[in-house]
Amino acid sequence: DVGLIQPDTAYAARFRDQRGMDNVRIPTLAEVFELVKRKGADHVRFNIETKITPDSGDDAPPPDVFAAMLAKAVRDAGLTSRVSVQSFDWRTLKAMQKIAPEIERVCLTIEALMEDNIRRGKTSSWTAGLRVDDFGGSVPRLVQAAGCAVWSPYYRNVTAAQVKEAHGLGLKVIPWTVNDPSEMARLIGLGVDGLITDYPDRARTVLKAK
Repeated sequence: DVGLIQPDTAYAARFRDQRGMDNVRIPTLAEVFELVKRKGADHVRFNIETKITPDSGDDAPPPDVFAAMLAKAVRDAGLTSRVSVQSFDWRTLKAMQKIAPEIERVCLTIEALMEDNIRRGKTSSWTAGLRVDDFGGSVPRLVQAAGCAVWSPYYRNVTAAQVKEAHGLGLKVIPWTVNDPSEMARLIGLGVDGLITDYPDRARTVLKAK
């Protein structure tokens, strides 16, 4: 049952406006696809994240198996043109490139004190064997080398210079997870190609104002 956040937790405090519901179960991906088809919502796209880490062990399928299962579900639904696959662990993205190159891939990144999948000055187990230092410290160039069409950075990491560089490399830039309207406005002003947010209503308000 995933319809309610555990109350009185720090996590719940971040989503005070959320409306809880009882008896909400996690649907399969096929059920999500079927729901959208049933609604006739042909404009809806799917940004699917493979939840896997270098330390997942038996908690997740191996990257190539994970990618194959996902590719089959997308192809069976006939939705390859409306799906993007994203991950912080780029091993599944590399596998998707071989298994289903027609499906758009999105490289997720974060460089923060507590979380960092780029690991400057080190070899990162998150980036499928690629090192940012081998690309002059450029994350956009690292993303391009990984075969992704989209770079999805943590919104606090995004600079105007990086957006310009990414666009020059032919990459789309879609930051995550932007919930503050002033940050939304800043990023839109930098020319990003989209936003990931928990509050699409706030994003619509900002976009209308602009």
